[in-house]
Amino acid sequence: MTRILIVDDQDEIRAGIKAVLRVDPDLVVVGDLSDGLQVVPFLRDHPVDLVLMDIRMPGIDGVEATRRIRAEHPPEHVRVVVLTTFDQDDIVLAALRAGANGFLSKTVSPAELVAGITEVVRGGGALSAAATAALIGHMTDSPPPVIDRELLRRFDALTPRERDVVVLVAGGLSNDEIAAQMSVSPFTVKTHAVRAMTKVDARDRAQLVSFAFRAGLYP
Repeated sequence: MTRILIVDDQDEIRAGIKAVLRVDPDLVVVGDLSDGLQVVPFLRDHPVDLVLMDIRMPGIDGVEATRRIRAEHPPEHVRVVVLTTFDQDDIVLAALRAGANGFLSKTVSPAELVAGITEVVRGGGALSAAATAALIGHMTDSPPPVIDRELLRRFDALTPRERDVVVLVAGGLSNDEIAAQMSVSPFTVKTHAVRAMTKVDARDRAQLVSFAFRAGLYP
């Protein structure tokens, strides 16, 4: 069972998300809040596995609320998926740097929302197609002027196959697309990606992409 907290300043949005999640018996909404300032106090009194966090809210925004969550709760204890109608690259990067495990648009289908939550709960990361494009676009348009040598040394531990997968992941390809390009199964691709995340100490696929770009590993 995954205990979920919904944080959004619009009543209809919170109600809609609850209705979507209600169809999956493994997802239980334990609370819904309209203000980012209420999140940390709520977490102190209620066990929560995952927070669905809006970006634009009164009080403090979702990035700052995520940052405050991370000050008290590590990613493996409380996961955060940011939900927004905005997919600008600066918001995506700010959310990920604050400690979010995923970034999904509010326009994703109910099935995509549940799938994204499930992926994050399992230890992966969720990025909507638009958010992935924004992240990759920002990094390719503005590559780091100096390669992060510490991160690059982490990637030295990867096998050539794992390194190839990381480069393609950083290029925005899905597991199925990478599998087709490398003539392997999607399961093999996922295995390589998970091993790469472990070796470079990336908490999820989104952070793996960020690390790869900062280390100079991108198509």
